[in-house]
Amino acid sequence: MPTLRSFLLLGRVSNVPTVWSNCLAGWLLSGGGDGRRFGLLCLGGTCLYVAGMYLNDAFDAQFDRQHRPERPIPSGAIRLETVWGWGFAWLGAGLACLFLFSETTTIFALLLAVTILVYDAVHKIFAFSPFLMAACRGLLILLAASTGREGVTGLAIWSALVMAAYIIGLSYLARKEGTLASVRFWPCLVLAAPLVLAFIVNRGEHELRSMLLSGVLAGWLLRCLGFALWSAQRNLGRCVSGLLAGIPLVDLLSVWEGSPMVAAIFLVLFALALLLQRFVPAN
Repeated sequence: MPTLRSFLLLGRVSNVPTVWSNCLAGWLLSGGGDGRRFGLLCLGGTCLYVAGMYLNDAFDAQFDRQHRPERPIPSGAIRLETVWGWGFAWLGAGLACLFLFSETTTIFALLLAVTILVYDAVHKIFAFSPFLMAACRGLLILLAASTGREGVTGLAIWSALVMAAYIIGLSYLARKEGTLASVRFWPCLVLAAPLVLAFIVNRGEHELRSMLLSGVLAGWLLRCLGFALWSAQRNLGRCVSGLLAGIPLVDLLSVWEGSPMVAAIFLVLFALALLLQRFVPAN
């Protein structure tokens, strides 16, 4: 029988707080709304994320047998057929939750589900697969925005694009993990996209707060990139894990207008992602 740890490893649950963060950012950017509907949104988004992670391992089973034998399927901790079944079950559950919202949300949910499946199927053979991963996160923010009072706003679209840019940089760094190839500099520049948008958007009364939070995010980015660029022994895994945990900081920069409660929620999600990474690897 598969152990609980096998299911947690398959779902890469240490990244689930970043899914909630994306949902909260999109929801707040659209004016918020009923808390119960937000809970349903988070449940649907979580199910789709976990489905994507399960199906990722199912598609990669042959690759993992050669290169990552410690993963649950090649190690024999769980059968491949079981992972396929659970993956599509999670996918169905996520769509069922999100279909309870508007027609716009349903369309975004279907687009997200298709993008997840395409990414899982081709990411090992498609050089531009980081763009598909980025599309998944961007669509999640737009999906969340479609459930709020105001729907998909212009700032929600820009925030989704910035999150996608951040994920592109992160994903290209992740592709170099386990290889001896040198790390290119351009993905590191793309990671700074949230700082650029914050500088453009947050003028006037929000400028000082934005500068403060931008400094925090920039410090975290430099700390993570240090493991890949300046450390005596390159540790891309630690760099990528830190960047994944930093997603709530990116989301906070996109929505914060000075509310201590909002800042506290995103910071708790950031800390929770770091804490969970001690028990379940993020990538």
